[in-house]
Amino acid sequence: MAKQRQEMLFGIRAAMEAINSEKEIEKILIRSGLAGPLYNEFFELVRTKDVQYQFVPKEKIDAMDQRNNQGVIALIAPIAYQEIEDVLPEIMVGGKIPLILVLDQITDVRNFGAIARSAECAGVQAIIIPFKNSAKVTPDAIKTSAGALYNIPVCRVQNLKTLVRDLKKEGIRIVAATEKGDKMYTEANLTLATAIIMGSEDVGIDDALLRLADEQVKIPILGSIESLNVSVAASLMIYEAVRQRNL
Repeated sequence: MAKQRQEMLFGIRAAMEAINSEKEIEKILIRSGLAGPLYNEFFELVRTKDVQYQFVPKEKIDAMDQRNNQGVIALIAPIAYQEIEDVLPEIMVGGKIPLILVLDQITDVRNFGAIARSAECAGVQAIIIPFKNSAKVTPDAIKTSAGALYNIPVCRVQNLKTLVRDLKKEGIRIVAATEKGDKMYTEANLTLATAIIMGSEDVGIDDALLRLADEQVKIPILGSIESLNVSVAASLMIYEAVRQRNL
């Protein structure tokens, strides 16, 4: 697959125009120390619209672009994120049993891309990630997913706990994959409408999110390494659902 390139916009006014036209902005890089009336107007817009931003040294900005960038580079997301409120009714109307993946604190873009590849192959209808502390849809993620991220809805939410509560109100069971689980993952009933939560390899799933799960299940670890790669664990969970639904 050809290497994806990150679309970038350079300059304060270009970034402001992108924000106002509701382009899907991944992040805005801002040179440390910027000041002035135009910058103040721009930064107020960034904060008002809740756009992700990062202050970086001048050397990083200049390494990315040598033209008159005014110390601001906007990184444009390769795909448009979707709203779970729009995606969920489409799943229900389509007559399919919902199978949704919720990713908590998974920040590595290659893991994210590999998870998306397995999810798309297995017929997962949506991937949900938080705005903060999460990998995003970047060119590297798309490349690792073998293009799957173009074909599966990715929804971003402000709060995963609120999201999980809303899914439960819609009749979707929440199954968390965690070493704290009291049963094996093959013992969970994944034939019902299900959202599977996967957490990061280092910290796992947030405790408050775990408490909201209807079931906590574990994948057996028989060797000396403490955990599986999260993309492998996600594949096992997803394909266990596929196996059960096709018995």
